[in-house]
Amino acid sequence: MSTPEKTEPTAASPAPPTSAWRPLILRLHFYAGIFIAPFILVAAVTGGLYAIAPTLESVVYRDLLHTDSTGPALPVSDQIVAAQQERPDLTAAAVRPAIEPGDTTRVMFTDSSLGESKRAAVFLDPVTAAPVGQSTVYGSSVSLPLRTWLSELHRTLHLGDTGRLYSELAASWLGVVALGGVFLWVERYRRQRRRNSDNARLFTVDRTARGRRRTLGLHGASGAWIVVGLVFLSATGLTWSNHAGSNIDDLRSALSWTTPAVDTDLTGHAGHSDDQHAGHAGHGTSDAATTAEPVDVRQIDGVLAVARANDVTGAVEASIPTSRDTAFTVAQLRNPWVFSTDSIAVDGASERVVDVQRFSDWPLAAQLTTWGISLHMGVLFGLVSQLALLALAAVLVTMIVAGYRMWFQRRPVRSGASPVGRPPQRGALWRIPPVAAVGLVVATVAVGWFVPLLGLSLLAFLAVDLVAGFRSRSARV
Repeated sequence: MSTPEKTEPTAASPAPPTSAWRPLILRLHFYAGIFIAPFILVAAVTGGLYAIAPTLESVVYRDLLHTDSTGPALPVSDQIVAAQQERPDLTAAAVRPAIEPGDTTRVMFTDSSLGESKRAAVFLDPVTAAPVGQSTVYGSSVSLPLRTWLSELHRTLHLGDTGRLYSELAASWLGVVALGGVFLWVERYRRQRRRNSDNARLFTVDRTARGRRRTLGLHGASGAWIVVGLVFLSATGLTWSNHAGSNIDDLRSALSWTTPAVDTDLTGHAGHSDDQHAGHAGHGTSDAATTAEPVDVRQIDGVLAVARANDVTGAVEASIPTSRDTAFTVAQLRNPWVFSTDSIAVDGASERVVDVQRFSDWPLAAQLTTWGISLHMGVLFGLVSQLALLALAAVLVTMIVAGYRMWFQRRPVRSGASPVGRPPQRGALWRIPPVAAVGLVVATVAVGWFVPLLGLSLLAFLAVDLVAGFRSRSARV
């Protein structure tokens, strides 16, 4: 039996509806690749370094984080007092008791001279309460200087608020470029399949290809593998951004998707005890008068016992109030393989539960946001997520380099021609159905308002395109 010959599509064969969008998406993908890819490249390199920062931190600061002492730990209150003796000039703000044998306890102090979100920390041997060192820690993750430096490098390039524009621009475009690229790659794959081509590849590279076709295969297949990860990084990265992040916060507030916080006010809770928090032996109730007297840090042991009785266990941070009309709070930490972070407020004087926030009661959007941020930071799955993010960054860098190589490989070969390839043909917007074009413009304006740097850069692309078209027409006259 003879093998059927491959047939070419006839002129009458209708094109798929999605093919009308290809020229527009191709031109947008081209401009974004040329002008935005450098920002994404920097974000990928710095993000890959930041992803493995928790592991680097545990190695570099091993002397602060670990101790060789063995035996039962002293009461946490004794450890706080020992830390206060090291820093009598500062006010103790929180403590993270050691959980595993060999770990140190961290006592954080408020120090306005350190800058926003930074605190001074004393690290103690929990067995002897002997200080093993001091350092500056940053943010809710209590990151040490190396991790903090890498975080600022990724977020701002150490350029302050001006530097945040780079990371917001990269996050704004990363998902757009990734989805547009996958659309083009799938369209190419479908055209090859319609031609019954043996070289059709979606997730692999055609090893028989040479030159630009091989580079395109590497670029496209890599994007097909990591597109979900890139969209995830784009979405979660925007939550940290300045302009789009503010809009996201406003939207979450309007939809009641914000993360709940425990109520720590003691002035209006005299004699109140929620039924689900009752039943703790030896935990009575008492009125807490508003006073400026300092809080007795030795109450922390009873507070932690109440927290454990209410299943707020494991690695926790206990916040020490600055006045006696405010409750202590104990919150579970976002550690590897911890998917639920409960928190509790306790009156230190009476050991009465004031409020409890269960992660299971949070709005779904708040839960997803918490998991997404932990995963973006390389924390949620520990070393597994760190290595995955590092690999994702490496593939993204490879894709960007391949994209620029394709641009170079498309250059005309005649003497005196441009050293790089020309952009795709103009006028792509007029090739899609009018109703779809109007809808696209409306959607672009809406997205541009919500993600301002995306909208402004789109306007810049349009201006460049119009000027380029005008100069091209003038040269032909």
